[in-house]
Amino acid sequence: MFESLPKLPNDPILGLSIAFRDDPNPEKVDLGVGVYRDASGNTPVMAAVHEAEAQLLKAEITKAYTAPAGYPGANEAVQELVFGPEHPALAAGRVATVQTPGGCGALRLAAELIQRARKGARVWVSTPTWANHVPLLGSAGLELKEYPYYDFERHTLDFDAMMAALAQVPAGDLVLLHAACHNPCGADLTESQWRQVTELARERGFVPFIDMAYQGFGEGLEADAFGPRWMAEQLPEVLVAVSFSKNFGLYRERAGALAVVGADRARAEAVQSQLLSVARGLYSMPPAHGSALVAGIWSSGELRQRWQSELDEMRGRIQTLREALVGSLAEAVPGRDFGFIARERGMFSFLGLTEAQVGQLKERYSIYMTDNSRINVAGLNLDKVESVSRAIAEVLRG
Repeated sequence: MFESLPKLPNDPILGLSIAFRDDPNPEKVDLGVGVYRDASGNTPVMAAVHEAEAQLLKAEITKAYTAPAGYPGANEAVQELVFGPEHPALAAGRVATVQTPGGCGALRLAAELIQRARKGARVWVSTPTWANHVPLLGSAGLELKEYPYYDFERHTLDFDAMMAALAQVPAGDLVLLHAACHNPCGADLTESQWRQVTELARERGFVPFIDMAYQGFGEGLEADAFGPRWMAEQLPEVLVAVSFSKNFGLYRERAGALAVVGADRARAEAVQSQLLSVARGLYSMPPAHGSALVAGIWSSGELRQRWQSELDEMRGRIQTLREALVGSLAEAVPGRDFGFIARERGMFSFLGLTEAQVGQLKERYSIYMTDNSRINVAGLNLDKVESVSRAIAEVLRG
């Protein structure tokens, strides 16, 4: 049966991880893999998560399947986090929510739901977008189209080109948007721009499909949710794929959710039934542990406050690193402006290096990043900023 299957190359980012792991240089720096790291280079378990887990293990009496829609209380946490507790869409019963195996599971579940609703539907994705959007959505049978987003020359959001392209999107198509901390460029829509995209969606009749993987890593929990909240209030239909990998640090627990806003309560109930049916055919029941931790933290005033404080510290650390890198690069490469790094948000930015220069950083200095020079800023620490900047200066000089 399997004789015809060729061996595939490693995923580029996973392959980068393997190369970094095998590099014997004690000064090596991993700026490739998209996980948060602390000053020691670790991806820590948040203190609030530790405490919630201790409480869960003490109280848990069964490992039976959870409900098909997910762990009790977790969907309420998702809805309040994403939309806010007083959102009119929640009050009207317009939101269908199910827990999923991480944000990837939410994206794939959404793709399968879209296929049921409009077979072969087109989804417009930004240029660039997270690389895994393509296989997650495309392998479900959706047609993917691109719209311009990031100007690589000026290192800024090209909003005019984006709007011009979206003005041609037909009714019934979907437009994939990043809620905050755009992966991979870090350039986000402003509140004014979110309003303009929302009005265009109303005029054209396209459906926003929002990937919300970094809430709290940009400007804060509330500010990072502006886009989804505004669109859910103003438009009849919105899809939001949620991940708790970053803001709760639950990477390996695969905790996520899909929230779908329908035109009214009846449509939301129909969508909920379809989501449960699709999930049954994909993975049957969702994992419970990570969602139980989210529910436990959200339902406890003390743990929620502790978690938010930790999240604020993580966001602050990333911004400090961004500003330190800009300052260091200004000294190491005085003829080149890297100020955009401090203006962008979340973990990622493009340095604007060539693939050959990225290769030199890896071979000569054991500094690892993707070939397009996207870096995970959280992979730095303040002790490494100066040496990384000097290395970048060297490869730029040739």
